[in-house]
Amino acid sequence: MRPALAVAAAALLTLGACGTGSGDGGGSAGEGVTLTITSNSISGGKNAETADWTAEWVIPRFEAAQKAKGRDVRVVFQPSGVDDEQYKTKVALDLKSRAGADVIDLDGIWVGEFAQAGYIKPLAEAAGPEADSWEGWSRIPQAVQGLGTFEGKRYGLPQGTDGRVLFYNKALFRKAGLPDPWQPRSWQEILDAGAALKKAGVPVPIQIDAGTAMGEATTMQGALPLLAGAGAEIHAGGKWTGASQALKDMLGFYRQVYSGGLGDPRLQQEARGRDKSFAQFAEGRIAILAEGDYFWRSVIEPTAGVAPMKDRDSVVGYALIPAQRPGAGIRGQDFVSMSGGAVRVLNPNSKNPKLAWELLSFMHSAEATTSQLAGAARITSRTDVNDAVLGADPMLKFVSDEVLPLTAYRPPLAVYPQVSVALQEATAAVVSGTSVDEAAAAYQRKVESLVGGPANVAG
Repeated sequence: MRPALAVAAAALLTLGACGTGSGDGGGSAGEGVTLTITSNSISGGKNAETADWTAEWVIPRFEAAQKAKGRDVRVVFQPSGVDDEQYKTKVALDLKSRAGADVIDLDGIWVGEFAQAGYIKPLAEAAGPEADSWEGWSRIPQAVQGLGTFEGKRYGLPQGTDGRVLFYNKALFRKAGLPDPWQPRSWQEILDAGAALKKAGVPVPIQIDAGTAMGEATTMQGALPLLAGAGAEIHAGGKWTGASQALKDMLGFYRQVYSGGLGDPRLQQEARGRDKSFAQFAEGRIAILAEGDYFWRSVIEPTAGVAPMKDRDSVVGYALIPAQRPGAGIRGQDFVSMSGGAVRVLNPNSKNPKLAWELLSFMHSAEATTSQLAGAARITSRTDVNDAVLGADPMLKFVSDEVLPLTAYRPPLAVYPQVSVALQEATAAVVSGTSVDEAAAAYQRKVESLVGGPANVAG
């Protein structure tokens, strides 16, 4: 068992665990079979939309479909509405006790940790070969499948996901004599645009999240996409990336932005710096902002956004994040991105694994995925659904068509959050004036202390 999960589960061993679905134990439906679904959602509370969809759409539809096949199947939803870590610990305890729901929602970043602990198995092992022949795989880009993949094996079906891009203000670009549409092909082209914007009097030409105050936003919106653009991932080949040339190149880009007056270093140190960056972009004070599609659909959304822009659709442009130079990104890519999201997995202790797989795959069918959107425009894992529902929103369709096929994910390992903080500290150091080499060396020392020494770090 991995240490983080071992401690969490041991702390709750005195609590009762819910049982798996009951049946004939042979993988067939049998008579009077009960299956269970759990997720960190509850009607009227946390993630209420997911809870309502599960109870009001999934369960009655699946039960009816099974009845049409002559099967007596009952599905029970086990809601939760707690802190994510509490939910994670409860699920870990259930699985450790060989109990728990048949179909389980997990954050994609937990998959590797649960797999290493032996709590979940690859879908083909848990459900059988039908899991590999599921029709939906052809509708989910290989990169998106990575959300539920660990060490080359599929453990879960990805739910919705997202992607990182460069947003830019077209009016400020015109003021600086820059083109629209704009698609930089290298980091230098971003810096050149920033210099032109600075010359034109734009207060903050470039905002790339940095430092610990921005938290995981620093890692996901800035550090990891830039690292991918330099040709590396934070964890690959069983080792964590240390003070490599790619990491130094990533920190060097931060240094050029903030030491060259193209970004506001003070914004990276403020407790609400990210919120302020949202407001400043909406006000026309920031010209280029690295963010996820959440920024488009929830922050600057014209009517209900956190920092609404009435003229969003005409003023805000978006571009792929370029590699350091063409072909220099991971997998030899010209452009890169990072994504996150949740997955659903099968409980390997289910007494009805094949029927549980039917339920899981039903929940990820095109019809079910569309119904879960409830008319909203959001990116799903399925290209057929995205093609059907994103036509009215060109930005989200851009992410679905252009970004998702080349995206990457955080390593789903227990120590990652601590490594992420070390990465944030390294960016904070260079923004504050520390040399790239010093910041990289300090980062490597911290990572070595976190992951068991230099043998587990690639310098």
